[in-house]
Amino acid sequence: MPTSSPRAKDAISLLRADHRLVSDLFEQFEKSRSPARKQVLVNQICKELTIHAQVEEELFYPAVKQALRDTELVPEARVEHESLKQLISKIQSLPPDDEAFKASVIVLSEYVKHHVKEEQNEMFPKVKASKLDLKALALAILERKHELMEQVPETGMA
Repeated sequence: MPTSSPRAKDAISLLRADHRLVSDLFEQFEKSRSPARKQVLVNQICKELTIHAQVEEELFYPAVKQALRDTELVPEARVEHESLKQLISKIQSLPPDDEAFKASVIVLSEYVKHHVKEEQNEMFPKVKASKLDLKALALAILERKHELMEQVPETGMA
């Protein structure tokens, strides 16, 4: 399953595709019994979340903040990203057999679900109703994601 299709209609479609991908990865993690497979999934989850957060922070959030003259949704999303990054860092520092490893991944999954719900239910509808050029933004996001995919190691944070 690709992280995002180059033919995606707009920036929101790209971000929703990322949300679905990470949700699927968390589901696979929860179902897996293999410690090695769990580690591979966690590495992919961390990489996907790291890149997704970075393109949102660099490109999407500034455009949204300006288009909506927003002083609440974007700052809250940025704070949520900081919490997610801290948890990712913690997960990456733990050995997979540590009891805190699985617990931390589960908490990360819950944080991500909360963040995604807010973006998709609150931010995205307002963005769609704005005059923001979501097609141009999608192209910029795709380009930046491609650059980051090559820079960010499999273990996640750059």
